[in-house]
Amino acid sequence: MSGAGPSPVEIEIRGVAKIFETPGQGTVRALDGIDLDVHKGEFVCLLGPSGCGKSTLLNAVAGFSPPTSGTIRMGGRDVAGPGPDRAMVFQEYALFPWMTVARNVAFGLEVKGLPAAGIREKVDDLLALLNLSEFRDRFPKDLSGGMRQRVAIARVLALDAPVLLMDEPFGALDALTRRNLQDELLRIWGLWKTTILFVTHGIEESVYLADRIVVMTYRPGRVKAVVEVTLPRLRDTSSPEFNALKRDLTAMVMEEQLRHEAYEAGGQA
Repeated sequence: MSGAGPSPVEIEIRGVAKIFETPGQGTVRALDGIDLDVHKGEFVCLLGPSGCGKSTLLNAVAGFSPPTSGTIRMGGRDVAGPGPDRAMVFQEYALFPWMTVARNVAFGLEVKGLPAAGIREKVDDLLALLNLSEFRDRFPKDLSGGMRQRVAIARVLALDAPVLLMDEPFGALDALTRRNLQDELLRIWGLWKTTILFVTHGIEESVYLADRIVVMTYRPGRVKAVVEVTLPRLRDTSSPEFNALKRDLTAMVMEEQLRHEAYEAGGQA
């Protein structure tokens, strides 16, 4: 973020733990003692190996799966379930296959009962913003993975939520499409000043996107480190500074990955 000082806190996470009861593994402590503040307009990435609880924490912030203990607050109010102040983008796109691109983007606005003319104007604006105008009458099956994810992003932006939660949204895409969508997301974030909490296992992706990177430990998920990224945007992935930070983060994540492998092998985690 830029400016003389930090923006107000948008998401406040205090002492969050999450315990699951599973048939095969019994009691699993997925998260333990998570403390984190995300400031208004900030882009924060949650980074770590599989099993560190990144998506579990994101789902708790979304209100889909409340923490076992601890508190999550948005705008000073406790998160008690899903709400209009948060919008979620998944890796799987989650589009309605029987609806056109335009209808998918309009769906949430129609549910709200907004006037048809206002819906049309907003949909047109979002389709133009995400370079989707010429595909407005296509169905999801006729689009590439990258185009479908653009539609999914347009649909959540239509809701005007101040917080955007993203769960590895580009993980299934090829490298070129992923970079194009990363740049699109940064462009939109710069225009809209949305607060973004973004789950990724991609170290380079986190350095490319984030204001801050929260590195999480292997189970139970805790905050291992919070790394501020001060590199100017758009970031040069070949620069010495970019790659020095990437190496440092790789060492942190690999340490947790080795703990994961030791646990899976029956060693001491």
